[in-house]
Amino acid sequence: MDDFPLSRFEATEGKVSKKRYVVELSPDERKRLEQLIRKGKSPAKKQLKARILLQADESPLGPKWNDPKISEALGTYPIMCARVRQQFAQGGMDAVLNRKQRATPPVPRIFDGEKEARLIALACSQPPEGRAKWTLRLLESKVVELNIVDHASDNTIGRVLKKMSSSLISRSSGSSRRKQAAHS
Repeated sequence: MDDFPLSRFEATEGKVSKKRYVVELSPDERKRLEQLIRKGKSPAKKQLKARILLQADESPLGPKWNDPKISEALGTYPIMCARVRQQFAQGGMDAVLNRKQRATPPVPRIFDGEKEARLIALACSQPPEGRAKWTLRLLESKVVELNIVDHASDNTIGRVLKKMSSSLISRSSGSSRRKQAAHS
């Protein structure tokens, strides 16, 4: 039974290698991280990363802790401490604390500018025979029928038209906006 480590932290303690990425914080950076933690308004993951940076600091003001000691004190894995060190060394404090924005959205847009304009023109045109006005479901089927897009839900149609805040849509979408009364 003595062969098995007692915790996940002890398992990595024997495998500590030389630090590749050294964190040296300036007094301004330390102050910024301490304020971030003190306020407590930022997400937990951001605060954890700030704590890791403060403990890993190799400057004269820092405690110079190693990854297993930091991970045990903060309740995380040593690999996360190593990753935070690496992010700091390669990209600075903003790379560690702020998530990288995606270059492209996870799902491509169905309506680009041209298709959006055709949808708006369709919504502003005369409704089909026997209908007083366009509904989102009618627009959905007509857009596919006219080969403007391959497929679209009524929610997508509504979102696109809501961006334009058309008076046609606000009247028909169940909007609770009251009409102004005429002043006498």
